[in-house]
Amino acid sequence: MNPDQIASFLYLALLGAALVFWYVVNNRRSMNKMVQQAALWVLIFIGVIAAVGLWGDIRQASTFSHSVSAETGEITVPRAPDGHYYLTLDINDRPVRFVIDTGATDMVLTRADAEKVGIDLDNTQFLGRAQTANGQVKVATVYLDTVRIGDVTDRDLRASVNDGEMRNSLLGMTYLQRFDRIEISGGKLVLAR
Repeated sequence: MNPDQIASFLYLALLGAALVFWYVVNNRRSMNKMVQQAALWVLIFIGVIAAVGLWGDIRQASTFSHSVSAETGEITVPRAPDGHYYLTLDINDRPVRFVIDTGATDMVLTRADAEKVGIDLDNTQFLGRAQTANGQVKVATVYLDTVRIGDVTDRDLRASVNDGEMRNSLLGMTYLQRFDRIEISGGKLVLAR
């Protein structure tokens, strides 16, 4: 902790202690009721902390997942609250979440996702270079045995692994151009083969 954080913590601790002291002095005649109210406030505080800590997981697990129609062969992807479109593909029978990026050329995996799908990064050479919004990064070319979404399976697909920091893997145009139609309308992205 830096000095400013320590000072803020001490200030809040003193303020909290003063409030607790005031509350105890004002309610000393009804200690049983005071203990019940204090327990209730502690539970409310713990609940709020838990909700704040889990908020990202709650948002991600909500209704923002894609749907695949077997009849039409369409994949419908709703726009997430952050404005992006996310699609989960099974790569080598492991789910990998991608952000759809029509500005990216390749399908680009993060190092973590590459390891998750079985790519041995210790024996992978990062010889290529790619220009990103954050500057130039090293990349390695890899081949994915299977890429599946719904009933659609592609085999032996070329992809890249980014040696730099990335939050999500990117689903770029080398994969998206496999679809006959890409349409964005009404907060949904539709892919059709």
